[in-house]
Amino acid sequence: MARDVALPLTGGCGCGGVRFEVAEQPTGAMYCHCTRCQHRTGTAAAVSAYVAPGSVRVVAGEELLRGWRPGGGFDKVFCSACGSALFARDPDSGAVRAVRMGAFDTDPGVRPTARQFVAYAAPWEPIPDDGLPRYPERAPA
Repeated sequence: MARDVALPLTGGCGCGGVRFEVAEQPTGAMYCHCTRCQHRTGTAAAVSAYVAPGSVRVVAGEELLRGWRPGGGFDKVFCSACGSALFARDPDSGAVRAVRMGAFDTDPGVRPTARQFVAYAAPWEPIPDDGLPRYPERAPA
């Protein structure tokens, strides 16, 4: 479920030090309830929009970007000045593959279509009954 949006999409971190553009419409979005996302965000789930490799361009603050490379996952990229979560980057190619939905300035035109890693959902925040498919582990590609 996507709607057309004006491109490029823009976004950035909370302090404004990092700014980026996305040249192509995101291809989808999903909630992740894994404990890694819970720890990284301090929330019950993270929601990300999937983007085409090469479609994200950092236009300001590249020197502020830092990453955490967990075992078996994409690099988690954030602003070192304010801590805002921004991207998931492929550790092999270095391409940004997902943008954190809260980092966009405007509606990115996609809505989450599933929830993954619900077997690890935070017990203190029940998953809403929103009709989205739920996967105990990683959602199928």
